[in-house]
Amino acid sequence: MATGTSVDGLTRARERVLATAYDLFARRGIRAVGVDEIVASSRVAKATFYRHFPSKDDLVLAFLQRREREWTWGLVEAGARARGSTPLEQLLAIFDVFDEWFARRDDFNGCSFINVLLEMGPEHRVGRACIDYLANIRGIVHDWAAEAGLDDPDGFARSWHILMKGSIISAAEGDTHAARRAQRMAWWLIEDHRSSQSDSTLA
Repeated sequence: MATGTSVDGLTRARERVLATAYDLFARRGIRAVGVDEIVASSRVAKATFYRHFPSKDDLVLAFLQRREREWTWGLVEAGARARGSTPLEQLLAIFDVFDEWFARRDDFNGCSFINVLLEMGPEHRVGRACIDYLANIRGIVHDWAAEAGLDDPDGFARSWHILMKGSIISAAEGDTHAARRAQRMAWWLIEDHRSSQSDSTLA
């Protein structure tokens, strides 16, 4: 039977592996980072690594899960919600969050879900997970659009997500005004989906 001390040690070892992989995967992608490098950088035995993550894919899935918690919910959703008092203000505030994120060049590595999907492909189980996580982002936009009374929240969310993804790619290319450009286009999209029952309060 494992003691409390040994369980704590295993938990800490798992966290070291995941924290190390999180940094490496976010900066360099999946294929460029091998298990041996992760093991060495996290200072655990290879047997310990495989006890927690039976395969590299399992580690990548854990990385994506954490990325959703920290980026989708912790940065984008929470940041936009804090900046806006109405659903429309919160939608537009997504690009305020992006503008600040893009400016932190040492912390900007693009969208991991897009990066990993393109790297691994949509047929790979890791790629399929990325598609699901991207759908969750659209879900946030859909819900705010529905709360605001916009027409066709699903179509709106898909178009809005194109603006989000496009601004990320433009920022990666070096466009320092990508978020502001996308935000201006977002106003037009809101107007295109506005109904007589829509929330008319904008930031």
